[in-house]
Amino acid sequence: MNQFFTLSFGFVVLAAIVDIAANMALTRSDGFRHRIWGATSVVLVLTAFTLLAQAVKEIDLAVAYASWGAIGILGTAIGGSVFFKQRLTPLGWTGIFVVIAAVVVMKTA
Repeated sequence: MNQFFTLSFGFVVLAAIVDIAANMALTRSDGFRHRIWGATSVVLVLTAFTLLAQAVKEIDLAVAYASWGAIGILGTAIGGSVFFKQRLTPLGWTGIFVVIAAVVVMKTA
C-alpha cells in the first residue's frame, strides 16, 4: 500500500500537527517566561515524538521524519502568520515549498 495512505502516515500527520501546536505554545511562552506555555510546549514535543515513533514502525525513518518536518514547517509558518502576525518573505515561502517538493519526490521515488 502507498505510504501516503496508511495508518502510519496518519501518525506522521498527527505528530506534525502536535509539533505545530508545540511551536505555537513555545512562541506564547516568550522564551519560557510564561512557564505554563513553556511546559505545554515541552509536553507537546514529547507527544509529537511519541507519535512519530509509532509511524516509523512501518515507514522508513527518513521518509517519516522528512514528511513530519515539511508539514511542520508549513504549518508553523502559517500558524505564525495567523496567530502572531509573523511574515515570511517570498524567498522564505519559496524555500518552504522547495522542501515540500523534495519530500514529495522522496516519497514517490
